[in-house]
Amino acid sequence: MTISVLLVDDHEIVRRGLQQLLAVEADIDVVGEADSAQAATTLARELRPDVAIIDVRLPDGDGVVVCREIRSMLQPPPACLMLTSYSDDEALFGAIMAGAAGYMLKQVSGNDLVAAVRTLASGGSLLHADVTATVLQRLRGGPEEDPRYASLSPQERRILDLIAEGMTNRQIAQRLYLAEKTVKNYVSSLLHKLGFDRRTEAGVYAARRRQNRTRRL
Repeated sequence: MTISVLLVDDHEIVRRGLQQLLAVEADIDVVGEADSAQAATTLARELRPDVAIIDVRLPDGDGVVVCREIRSMLQPPPACLMLTSYSDDEALFGAIMAGAAGYMLKQVSGNDLVAAVRTLASGGSLLHADVTATVLQRLRGGPEEDPRYASLSPQERRILDLIAEGMTNRQIAQRLYLAEKTVKNYVSSLLHKLGFDRRTEAGVYAARRRQNRTRRL
């Protein structure tokens, strides 16, 4: 049987490389390519691939969310192989929870990627037992707390959340009924504890924490 594959990556050169790599395999057929989360969902519904190779980060969304959506809307669900440029424990955790059957770095060799497609198409998995055990442990004990965040006082955490909402020091002061100078001192303290130089970095950090909490629910 021919294995139908959907490629999902916002970089054309990556998609082209994957397509050329898989095209020479007689038992693998790349049936479609998508450069965004929205396009991936639409194409998956139309093409119903056996395997979807998905970049973890996409310009309009999260590859892990794409994996979850296409697996929930298609029967039988496609096997999803998540690709990423760097190791990310949170992304790995999210991918497993979304039902991904494999997770590989883009530095993987061509032979290994081809073998991975065949493994997933046959119902296999590329998630090692120790990785799965780590995920189960996190489910039982909850996510490990970032020691930097744990060092923040309750007030600093509240101010961090408001920074993530784009509020200025003056707006935060008005919201929390504090002096603007007091807020400035809190901001300086939380930046130091988190290891950031700019409040924008703290805002992005807080936003990502919020997204990760939402994914786990």
